Amino acid sequence: MVFKRAIFKHISEAADFDHQGQKAALVVNCTGLSASKLGGVEDKTVIPARGQIILVRNDPGAMFAVSGTDDADDEVSYIMARAAGGGTILGGSYQKGNWESQFDPNLATRIMKRCVALCPQLTGGKGIEHLDIIRHGVGLRPLRMGGARIDKEKIGGIWVVHNYGKQPEMLRLTQRLTMPIGHGGFGYQASYGCSQEVVKLVDDALKVKERL
Repeated sequence: MVFKRAIFKHISEAADFDHQGQKAALVVNCTGLSASKLGGVEDKTVIPARGQIILVRNDPGAMFAVSGTDDADDEVSYIMARAAGGGTILGGSYQKGNWESQFDPNLATRIMKRCVALCPQLTGGKGIEHLDIIRHGVGLRPLRMGGARIDKEKIGGIWVVHNYGKQPEMLRLTQRLTMPIGHGGFGYQASYGCSQEVVKLVDDALKVKERL
């Protein structure tokens, strides 16, 4: 298997990027947020759902998750200890349409206060100043407001199988906020089912019969 990196302005350009110089018969589009800007796709229903976390060395002793907060509709609380002593993740947020890649110190303070209140063991009953911070993190999750797109079409005479989102479902973040999502923050969990659907679409497009 050969991996190559390139910048494309239009998705049809990917078909000409074969390492053997041959034109590809099919392109699988897993461009995530870039699906909103890539020529030939330009899906304007794809927006970021901004997540912000803090990674700390403190041990919570358990996992915690609470849907919704009193601070804002697009903020949630969760505490996740990483495996093999990799620290503890404190979160978080789900801010639709926010492209800001730098961490917000005010949001970070709210997250830390909520997590310490939820799990006093983090700091031995003390305040957030006793959190041993490793780093702050921000991620822009690909969110498709109309639900996931897993389908195929011909673009420039080449089959393109789209996969930027999981099967549409309703995610209830709080009692006040319900939305249809694409991958959003659940890409890993959804990846197995999505990949199986993509294989079916690829086989259909290329007329490949399933092996018995």
